[in-house]
Amino acid sequence: MSRNASGVQLTELTRVYGSVRALDGLTLHIEPGELVALLGPSGCGKTTALRILAGLDEATSGTVSVGGADVSKVPANKRDMGMVFQAYSLFPHLTVLDNVAFGLKMRGKAKGERMSRAAEMLDLVGLGALGGRYAKELSGGQQQRVALARALAITPRVLLLDEPLSALDAKVRTQLRDEIRRVQLEVGTTTLFVTHDQEEALAVADRVGVMNQGRLEQLAPPAELYANPATPFVADFVGLNNKVPAQVSDGRATLLGVTVPALPGSVSSGAGVAMVRFESVTVAADEAGTATVRTVSFLGAISRVTVTLADGAVVTAQLPSSAARAISPGDRVTVGLDPGGVLVAAA
Repeated sequence: MSRNASGVQLTELTRVYGSVRALDGLTLHIEPGELVALLGPSGCGKTTALRILAGLDEATSGTVSVGGADVSKVPANKRDMGMVFQAYSLFPHLTVLDNVAFGLKMRGKAKGERMSRAAEMLDLVGLGALGGRYAKELSGGQQQRVALARALAITPRVLLLDEPLSALDAKVRTQLRDEIRRVQLEVGTTTLFVTHDQEEALAVADRVGVMNQGRLEQLAPPAELYANPATPFVADFVGLNNKVPAQVSDGRATLLGVTVPALPGSVSSGAGVAMVRFESVTVAADEAGTATVRTVSFLGAISRVTVTLADGAVVTAQLPSSAARAISPGDRVTVGLDPGGVLVAAA
């Protein structure tokens, strides 16, 4: 962990714009050195929370603390935070090295010190050989690496990443996502990462917070969030789901001819709709089966098999492609469910 890493506490934050309540009592604690991702759809409040933490916006009510000190009234330039935005925001007239050193220059650091630190940060993001180039000579992914190096060069107490990868193509986005996580772990800076991409959030974060209409619906490690969503919104937003009729009784749900545990947050009893992950559905070739394969979609290592059940309902299963090769549209199959729990929402 960085010696400069500080814990962050957002307490009962609200932000009201006219009739719009962008934040509605948000409370979030980030441990020193931890990377927390805020995930949610456009307009859920995640960027508003980041901007309030940065000091670029002011909460209507609530407090922001960093390292145990209330910074709610501290101006943005005094909060000692590094920021990386969706737009790279590099200075076109400065070299890459000078861009990275800019924050240190504004802090009055001697030229030798700031150039040495800038070179160190460029090496950290894998661009040590490109210090003499200008932004227009770099790819989008390289420019975003420079923006990351610039944010880290000042040794910030907190690193703020606002949709930093959304302007990049899919392959570069995946590469840079992994690079951001590697760098964050190596430097140990407390980090808040804002994104609408659930795969991105699950891949990089120590914990993921899912936001909806200004509220934090769940905050948990990625594997827990995915396997045990606390609300139907979280289940629906984090992962692909079948919505299957179910009956709940005594903490268990019956669906697809199988009875499994009903996760906390499910309806207490009676009819509901189970949120069933694609990978939780099993499909087996069976001439006596009562379900029929509609489509088989090859996606590389995995395939998705869409099946029509005897009652006309349609479900999708996600299988290893090696297993899906034995199944074709029109085949009769038996559909089952793995024994893990499901979240059952009100019908």
